[in-house]
Amino acid sequence: MFSFALLLAIVFGGALYFAPSIVAVLRKKSNVLAIVALNMLLGWSVLGWVISMVWALSNDAPQTIVIHNHSKE
Repeated sequence: MFSFALLLAIVFGGALYFAPSIVAVLRKKSNVLAIVALNMLLGWSVLGWVISMVWALSNDAPQTIVIHNHSKE
């Protein structure tokens, strides 16, 4: 019974620790690798975890597409 509780605590704790990374992947963020890196390296500190979660939940800036027509007439 103790080993099951320990396994459950590890799985739940890991999911909570990597919640910003999971949110970033599910939201298909353009900078998901940076969010995952921040979460992995500074997630142990409360501030690093909060910053990565806010970053994962923020909206991406809209992309501007510029089309250049270089046709020779």
